[in-house]
Amino acid sequence: MIKYRNPYYWIFLILFLPVIGSIIYLVTQVYNKRDAEKITSEITHIINPTKKIKDLEKQLEFSESYQNLVNLADAYLEIGDNQNAIKHYKEALDGNFQNDFYVIKNMIEAFNNSEDYKSILEYAESIKTHSEFKKSRAQFIYGLALEKEGKLDEAEENLKCIDVRFSFYNERLVYAKFLLSRNKREKAKDILESISSESQHMTKPNKRLYRLTIAEVEKILQTI
Repeated sequence: MIKYRNPYYWIFLILFLPVIGSIIYLVTQVYNKRDAEKITSEITHIINPTKKIKDLEKQLEFSESYQNLVNLADAYLEIGDNQNAIKHYKEALDGNFQNDFYVIKNMIEAFNNSEDYKSILEYAESIKTHSEFKKSRAQFIYGLALEKEGKLDEAEENLKCIDVRFSFYNERLVYAKFLLSRNKREKAKDILESISSESQHMTKPNKRLYRLTIAEVEKILQTI
């Protein structure tokens, strides 16, 4: 209390009610203060994302650890700087974590943003057997890359895994469009009708979030 120069009345509370007074002080002045500082820091990083990058770069300079590399790469990915994200993810993988699923799936996201489909195929091959790969966005991106490379049957095999009810609405719309491009209208229609039906049970926040997706689904259904 003296260190942080809190008001003097805390002295009386802590001295005369040592147990209760100390608990009240810790809850109101220490833990809440830490939460407030954490929230303030997060808001600052959202408003000024380059500050987060600079802070993480300083951490990396201080300690070039695997986690600091990954944290910096994640921050670059968040702001859309895919090349720097890929660079730092690769540096992290050069250590003893060459099969780290988390890092590779994020790299695949960055490669997708950069339209580097060959790299997607290369890195996806290394995590295909991982339990978390199946029905993940990484597998969906892998399917799209296969489509770009003209491997349509393999693409469909991977894209169809994303067709999970009450989830992946945007990805399922893309999959339905893929099926339409291959003249598989009935399959595409089933997916679109499922999304349309599920949208009736969405929470209000999800309805706002997927508003454009649902609108496009309804528009396509009218033409099938």
